[in-house]
Amino acid sequence: MTIKKFIEKFNRIKKMEFVASTRNGPTGIGHTLENLLGITENNIALSDLVEAELKAHRSKSKNLITLFTFNNKCWKMNPLEAVKKYGSKDKNGRIGLYYTMSLKPNSVGLFLSINQKTISVQHTSGETIAVWSLDKLAERFIQKIPAMTFVSAFVEIRDNKEYFHFYRAQLMKNTSPELLANQFKNENIVVDLRLHDKGTRARNHGTGFRIYEDKLPLLFKNIKDL
Repeated sequence: MTIKKFIEKFNRIKKMEFVASTRNGPTGIGHTLENLLGITENNIALSDLVEAELKAHRSKSKNLITLFTFNNKCWKMNPLEAVKKYGSKDKNGRIGLYYTMSLKPNSVGLFLSINQKTISVQHTSGETIAVWSLDKLAERFIQKIPAMTFVSAFVEIRDNKEYFHFYRAQLMKNTSPELLANQFKNENIVVDLRLHDKGTRARNHGTGFRIYEDKLPLLFKNIKDL
């Protein structure tokens, strides 16, 4: 779908004002927008929509969404050793590092540390657990989301059903290590550690980098209303 075609369709959708959700739950907004645009549900490859990932957003929503996962050569401490030393029991009784990290130390003393070039997981003892280059994170983000069509909607609840008024679409492009660093410092991006003790090794489900949905535009240098 070209940018011109998207704008034509979106202008018609805006004029419809509130439309009933086509699916219950968190994914209802995206499913409804896809249906209105005539897009077959397939997680929308980048080439399907003006070379930009489509994201539908409930105005005022502060949900966390995953930007990407990234573990490549980041661990400075053996992951299994880290789990055994700093882990806690999960609901299945396994010892794991299932923490959403921020700048403040958590209950076991782990926290995020940020400088101009890296973000790392540290312990209050001074031990470094893992380190990521901000340049590499920016590369990963650009690879995953080179551009985004960010569609905002007002929400009404009628008889326990959601209705959406899609009122704004923005095309957002270009990020940088500096922008990412600022959002980490403002705690708009959080880091999810997701690994547990598997006996002879740590089972890692991928470190997740997540952002509050309403803060997504802060990751881009160029934003254009469509």
